[in-house]
This record gives sequence, structure tokens and C-alpha cells, in this order.
Amino acid sequence: MQDNTNSKKNGFTIKSITHSKGFSAFTAALLAIALGLIVGFLVMLVADPSNALKGFNSVLTGGLRRIGDVFYFATPILMTGLAVGFAFKMGLFNIGASGQYTMGMYFALYVGFMWDMPKGIHWVAAIVAGMIGGMLWGFIPGIFKALLNVNEVITSIMFNYIGMYLVDMLIQGNSKMYVSSMTRTAYLPSEVQIPSLGISGSNVNFGIVLAIVIGIILYIVLQKTTFGYELKATGFNKFAADYAGMKGKRNIILTMGIAGGLAGLGGAFAILAPSAIAGSSMTYEPINIIAANGFNGIAVALLGNAHPIGVIFSSVFISHIQRGGTLASLYGYKPEIIDIVIAVIIYFAAFAMIMNSAAAKFIKARRDKMHAVSEAKSIVDKDASSDTKEANK
Repeated sequence: MQDNTNSKKNGFTIKSITHSKGFSAFTAALLAIALGLIVGFLVMLVADPSNALKGFNSVLTGGLRRIGDVFYFATPILMTGLAVGFAFKMGLFNIGASGQYTMGMYFALYVGFMWDMPKGIHWVAAIVAGMIGGMLWGFIPGIFKALLNVNEVITSIMFNYIGMYLVDMLIQGNSKMYVSSMTRTAYLPSEVQIPSLGISGSNVNFGIVLAIVIGIILYIVLQKTTFGYELKATGFNKFAADYAGMKGKRNIILTMGIAGGLAGLGGAFAILAPSAIAGSSMTYEPINIIAANGFNGIAVALLGNAHPIGVIFSSVFISHIQRGGTLASLYGYKPEIIDIVIAVIIYFAAFAMIMNSAAAKFIKARRDKMHAVSEAKSIVDKDASSDTKEANK
């Protein structure tokens, strides 16, 4: 009895956990994932019934056979997911993660090719440069929003295109970075590449470790610091936050700058990765296409409920089913089947909290009804027992 009382005081009862916002968000995400996978299986069933089970199994388990690639491809979308989720906590929709990602990648490439630095710190400097590039590209929409009240969705999506065209132009105009015969950038020197984690046949490197650490730090900042409290308070109600003396305009600029820096780190982590081919590195091909990792970050943030820890897990999950989806082609399915699954998951995630709440109310109503029936039956049985005793007397 004493232990139960203490657990209640400490807030560790089952009821307190199941009624928490985090648990609701978690179950909502699971519901969205389940519904998305069911729809994906149905699509496979319609496309080719004979291979549906094998193809669906490859989607579910294929990533386990390519675990190194799962974590490598999760790294950039983890960072862009954090960029979108962090801004969302402030009530801002950072749809410009692609441009910030591309600018961060360019800054990292520039430091890698154009600066001569000691071997031990060259890749670190390139990562920091990537963060700075993304921050610069995030500050601009933030300044427009804070000082001129220009909608950040409009400015940030425009800067996706501006950043992409600008980076492509700068790379193609730099003979040291760009190899015209390959129509892509040259291989980065080995000292600029992020150290590998040593998984053969995979590009996975310490970037994933840094990304997870950054996600945890972001969680601490948002949950345990005054700055994080101000950001969330402004996101809930900027007028009340201004009345309380919080500097809303400054926080908007800082939020967009930090979000841009996170996306820029994603670009740096992606381009500075060592290639699975010995002696090579990742390269960039300037073909005037917006980086998909920026928009994938939006999906990751939505599925993770914009929570840093949730974003970490959702990025790994999205990367996992993407890797499995590529193996589904062995059974005659197009890789785009995974895009359908992810799109459906995000679609359901958008209103999964509502469905989760409705399901909880339905279950509670059924439980209360069953409890009422049980009580009524117990009363009837008790009355019947009393009548029997009276008759026997």
C-alpha cells in the first residue's frame, strides 16, 4: 500500500502515463504507421497479388539487412526533421529546410575543397561551416517574419529555389570543386570525410551519433531551459508572451536561424560522408532539383509530433521502410510504393490524435457499459439470493 502511495506521489502510476500527452502522441503515431502499412499492403495486393506477401515482408524487414544504410540515410532527414520540428514549437512552419540543407552542404563543400587545414580538424570545420550556411539561409525568412510580418511559408519556400539555383551556379563556376566531365563535384579528400563507423558496404559514419546527440540537446533546451520555455510560450500565444515581457521578434529570428543551422548540419552530414567505395566520397550533382531530404524532414517532424526524441525514432523508421522499399523491386514492385506508404502514414498522422481520442472514448464507453451491466447483474443476483433465503425461512 505504501509503495502504491509513493508511486502516486512520484507520478508513476499507469493512469498518469496513459493519460500523458507523450503517450497519446506515441499511440497516435503507431496508429498512423499501422494504417499506412495496411494501405501499402492493399496497394501491393492490387498491383500483384502473387508477390504481395513477399514484397510487404521486404518492406517490413528489408532494412534490418541494411542497418548501416538505414542509419546513414536517417541522418540527414533526422536533422531536417529537427529543423522543422524546432520551428514548429515556436508556431512557425519552416518549409525552407531544403534550401537550408543545400546551403549547408555547399558551405561544407567549400571548406572541404578550398581551405587547407590540419587533418584532425578539417572535417569538424566543414561541419561547422555547414551549420553556419544553413543558419544564414534560415535567418533571412526569420527577419522577414519578425520585422515585416511576411509569412515564413512563402519566404522559406522561395528560398528553397534561390538556394538551389545559387548553389548550382557557384559549384559549376568553381573548377576545383566541379568536374565537368562527370557533371558533379570532385571527391572530397579523406581528411574532410566524417570518420566511418566501420560497417562494410555502408556509408554510415559518426554523423548519426552527432545527430542523435544534437536531438537530445535540443530536447533539453526545449524542456529544461528558460529560452526553450519562451519559445514554446510564444508558439502557444505570442500576444500573451509579448505581454509577459518575452521578446517575440528576437525569438522568431533566433528560432529560424537555429532551425536553418540544424538543416544545414543535415546537408553537411550527407555530403561529408565517406562512400562505401574505397577512396571516394559522396558527391553533389547540380541538376536544379530541390533536395528531397528537406521535404522528407517535414514528414519526419509530423510523424514525430515535432518532439526531438520522437523525431529521432521517426527518422530511423522512415529510413528503415525506405531501404526495405528498394528491396521490394526484387518482387516486381516499383520503389515509389514506399512513397505511397509514407504519404499515407503522414496523412493519417495529421489527424491520428483525433482518431486516437475517438478510439479512447469508444473503449471507455464500452468499458463503462460493461461495468454497469456487471453491477446490474450483481445487484440482481444479490436480490435473487436474498429472496431465496427468505423463501427458505
